[in-house]
Amino acid sequence: MDDSRIIRTEYSEEMQKAYIDYAMSVIIARALPDVRDGLKPVQRRVLYDMYELGIRFDRPYRKSARIVGDTMGKYHPHGDSSIYDSLVVMSQDFKKGLALIDGHGNFGNIEGDGAAAMRYTEARLQKVTQEAFLGDLDKDVVDFIPNFDETEKEPSVLPVRIPNFLVNGSEGIAVGMTTSTPPHNLCEVIDAMKAYMQNETITTAELMRYLKGPDFPTGGIVTNKDELHEIYETGTGRIRIRGKVAFESVKGGRTNVVITEIPYTMIGTGIARFLSDVAALVETKKTQDVVDISNQSSKEGIRIVIELKKDADAENFVNLLYKKTRLEDTFGVNMLAICDGRPETMGLKQVLKANVDFQYQIATRKYTNLLERELERREIQEGLIKACNVIDLIIEILRGSRDRAMAKACLVEGKTDGIRFQSKESRIMAEQLMFTEKQANAILEMRLYKLIGLEIEALINEHEETMANIYRYEDILERRDSMAQVIINELDEYKKEYGRKRRTVIENAEEAVYREKEVEETDVCVLMDRFGYIRAIDTATYERNKETADLENRFVFCCKNTGKVCAFTDTGQLYTVRVSDIPFGRFRDKGTPLDNISSYNSGKEQIVCLTSQTELNLRQVAFVTAQSMVKLVDGGEFDVSRRAVAATKLAEGDRVVSVETLSEQRYLILQTKEGFFLKFSLEEIPEKKKGAVGVRGMKLGPKDEVEKVYYTMVLDNTSVEYKGRNLVLNDLKNGRRDTKGTKIRTP
Repeated sequence: MDDSRIIRTEYSEEMQKAYIDYAMSVIIARALPDVRDGLKPVQRRVLYDMYELGIRFDRPYRKSARIVGDTMGKYHPHGDSSIYDSLVVMSQDFKKGLALIDGHGNFGNIEGDGAAAMRYTEARLQKVTQEAFLGDLDKDVVDFIPNFDETEKEPSVLPVRIPNFLVNGSEGIAVGMTTSTPPHNLCEVIDAMKAYMQNETITTAELMRYLKGPDFPTGGIVTNKDELHEIYETGTGRIRIRGKVAFESVKGGRTNVVITEIPYTMIGTGIARFLSDVAALVETKKTQDVVDISNQSSKEGIRIVIELKKDADAENFVNLLYKKTRLEDTFGVNMLAICDGRPETMGLKQVLKANVDFQYQIATRKYTNLLERELERREIQEGLIKACNVIDLIIEILRGSRDRAMAKACLVEGKTDGIRFQSKESRIMAEQLMFTEKQANAILEMRLYKLIGLEIEALINEHEETMANIYRYEDILERRDSMAQVIINELDEYKKEYGRKRRTVIENAEEAVYREKEVEETDVCVLMDRFGYIRAIDTATYERNKETADLENRFVFCCKNTGKVCAFTDTGQLYTVRVSDIPFGRFRDKGTPLDNISSYNSGKEQIVCLTSQTELNLRQVAFVTAQSMVKLVDGGEFDVSRRAVAATKLAEGDRVVSVETLSEQRYLILQTKEGFFLKFSLEEIPEKKKGAVGVRGMKLGPKDEVEKVYYTMVLDNTSVEYKGRNLVLNDLKNGRRDTKGTKIRTP
């Protein structure tokens, strides 16, 4: 290989340069809209391709696949899915404030169902798109640039006559930046633009007298009106939106909650997620007011019906929906767009300024072009009128000339050489003719029927009309006020024809407050069997079945129905569960696995202690691990708000064997697998924090570990059976902590 072709460079610098080039390509040429027309490149190319194909609003629909294929082949070589997705979104009136494409067929719906394949659907331009987005393309109002392979030309920006960046909004993800602009009401945007044109020193607050805030196609309620000024001043912020709810009274004195409008962020799969979230509130007993929920939405609009129980507080339930579901959500605003070739976050006034400047540029180029056309027409018209006055002489010149060039030279330069005239006077008059090139060509191409009297009169009237147009165009180009009035008149026409009433309500709403129903405090008994199924029964039922309950269940204790249950596991975790979340029923009911109502995983850990939060708060808690680490912890440390926390710290490979709440116990007895017993006073165990490992309780052999733990009181005759031998625990010799203990001999 020729060494002269090898470029030596720093790897990190090359990577940095390459990545920056890639990032800018994504930002400029794919992800972000241009503030002037509010369109991303793929959207602009789809609309221009439809314009080129002649798929106008008053012509038949064409297959979407035809549009996608033509766009991809000519202008956008990035795959058909991105092109079709863009076409679909521009046709969905529930996503866009102003739909730009008229779709025919299945173009998806607000509930998230996708559009049919492009081979099945058809499309054409909307009337507003043809008039306000593409109407002046033939007047050289924007620059055209080469396409990707330089075989076609495409507009660098469309000559959009309304602030589409605000009307339709935009969402996109680039490299290191995102854009998110909400849609707005066309009438309000036009009014704000007119206000800016009439007073360029206007403030954002004054502009918001015209543009109240976002106007989402799905309606809803914006609840933070006072924060909108800061959002439109800076171009960033968060808009809080709620769905619109109505109450319907039904038979039996019950009330139905009917959701008629949803937040804009709930479009698509958000509706199904909302339904499942409401069902989850019922399953987790966050509410017990729901009888049924159904989605009755149709083409006429959104209608989600939630049937409530007879005595339910409907307004309080709606507040629960606002707090726990996406019926109240936030829309993050970041008004980022391409301005003067670079990405820039802009406030409302900056966006309007960019659009107004663009309108003046379009108007200047448009009327300059129109003026040139009218001046050319005037030149030709004046030549034809002059020719009609000397038509006999011109006919004589034409009859006496050998060819077109000779006749034209006579008309333009007065050359009469070679031309046969009927008289000397005609030759003298011909030598005085001074038509221009264009006038001469028009005269030579003029048909004889133009010499009819009515045609000559029409020519004169047309000339007068041309002169009026020239005067008007010159006035528009010379006086900024005149041009501004023309732009404002056009904006008023679009507002009148395509404007609609605001859908989104803007107000200051208080934060939703959900009041949980006060439950009458009573005593209940919590039972957990050896399979991990937990349930609660009333204390009277427990007293009647006390012996059976104590025999059949691993954990049994009484507590208040408003309290919490604490479960300690062998992995050192603590799980808390509200008693109200535990199934309450009859004595023989099966209950539910603790896994279902907490983060506990029975497949990876085992419960070593189950007790009430109230009991813990009043006691010390003793921890013993398999590696004989012991400690005491104040039970108040386990009064936590989180549903899962670490209850103790464990060494690697260790596990918790016992967790015990202490009251009158005085001695601790540790039993190991190899038959060693050690009894010592609880006073030898120091009190530690829950995050501590603890101290060693007894010395263990190389493969030995603590198997069982017992607690006794003074004068306690409790006995246990060990390998066929009955041991009275208090008869064991008192030892000291951190000793080996005594090995019990077996028969």
